[in-house]
Amino acid sequence: MIDSHLHLWELGPGAYAWLGPQYGELFRSYGEAEARENLDGASVGGAVLVQADDTLADTESMLGVADRNSWVLGVVGWIPLDKPSEAEKELQRFVRNPAFRGVRHLVHDDPRDDFLELPAVRDSLSMLASHRLAFDVPDAFPRHLGRTVQLARDLPELTVVLDHLGKPPLADAAAMDVWRADFRAFAELPNTVAKVSGLHLPGVPYTAEALRPLWDEAMDAFGPGRLMFGGDWPVSTLGAPYGRTLEVLLELAEELTSAEREEFLEGTAVRTYGLHERGIGAN
Repeated sequence: MIDSHLHLWELGPGAYAWLGPQYGELFRSYGEAEARENLDGASVGGAVLVQADDTLADTESMLGVADRNSWVLGVVGWIPLDKPSEAEKELQRFVRNPAFRGVRHLVHDDPRDDFLELPAVRDSLSMLASHRLAFDVPDAFPRHLGRTVQLARDLPELTVVLDHLGKPPLADAAAMDVWRADFRAFAELPNTVAKVSGLHLPGVPYTAEALRPLWDEAMDAFGPGRLMFGGDWPVSTLGAPYGRTLEVLLELAEELTSAEREEFLEGTAVRTYGLHERGIGAN
């Protein structure tokens, strides 16, 4: 199994501005040794580290962890997408490290509703595509899911990854109708992939039974070859320990054939992030 979505952070002055005491247990450092312990405990063979701060320092730190640890299979980092000349410079630097496999920006924390539509951002994302790097979009609903659909439509050469199924509002039937329409439109595009991750949702028990409507929707829209498992550790610990987070997803995946489970638990991540280029997987 490959966990396609795992975070690390070292708290310090000026870092992780979104993370404060209001987040309880999350308001501390989470490092590589603790992450490895959780992965080993759940029999997960490796993980893709994903940025948790819109800073170059966060990316540099993750790449350092990747250099020291073979279980880190890839890194989704950050570059200043709204400044194409700087983005190009940082891309040229980061792609020298074979672990650098994608980019993400915390769009849900950015005050600009039109961030994904900015010409400068589009120029930078075109650079990503030319380097065969994926672009992750976190917490897209409600502000950015429709815009993510348009982005994927406008840049068909770019692989666009929807983190956490776009954060579906499962407890709100009316909002779910809006989410579903955009989610389906996103899935119709061939350059899109989604992560079954981050589903500790407000007002929803974290059980296979409660999440089954989302699972069925995602499987019907994407199929296992375009969905991938993500643990979202340590953010997910607010809802359940790492082992329980995985246990629920594995219960949902029991209905799949062995080949389909392999796609969901490993193959999609390998293809999406080009992990075979690092000697990982055969797909």
